[in-house]
Amino acid sequence: MRVIAGIAKGKKLYTPKGVDIRPTPNRVKEAIFNIIGQKVNDANVLDLFAGTGSLGIEALSWGAKSAYFVDVGREAIRLIEKNLEETGFTDKAVVIKAEADRALRRLSKDTHKFDLIFLDPPYRISVSYLDAIMFMLASDMLNADGLLILEHSAKAKPRVIEGTEIDSTRVYGDTAVTFYRKRG
Repeated sequence: MRVIAGIAKGKKLYTPKGVDIRPTPNRVKEAIFNIIGQKVNDANVLDLFAGTGSLGIEALSWGAKSAYFVDVGREAIRLIEKNLEETGFTDKAVVIKAEADRALRRLSKDTHKFDLIFLDPPYRISVSYLDAIMFMLASDMLNADGLLILEHSAKAKPRVIEGTEIDSTRVYGDTAVTFYRKRG
């Protein structure tokens, strides 16, 4: 896996040895960034369920101002930190080891807002937990003109989240990506 474009283009990213972390395939990542394009410039980014950190790192490579990476797994945190070091983005990043809901409560309390929010949760995640997380993001943490980008199984229908509207859903084999825009 590599950084697709931008100032870190071509840099190799470390990936997990096991199957607990499911990195976003390069072709899906490339498609996401071609769709969001210029929205990345100077954006504040949140990479939730970050895994290897490849989505947030790609955003930094494309010109994002900052990126927060959240994951609960020890191996994921190790990979994110190693990948940030490899790409030279450590100074633009904050890495948080915590459950998603705990990290979001802490970020919300500190009044953090984001222009781009990437979610790549485990496919086995509880639907009610994911709905609660997405509602919290849409209502408290997504800037007015921001995008929430959810990667999910192509078999799952896109979730309707109060306060957002679905911009589009794209399918890439077994993976689907749904783009949410804040309503109003």
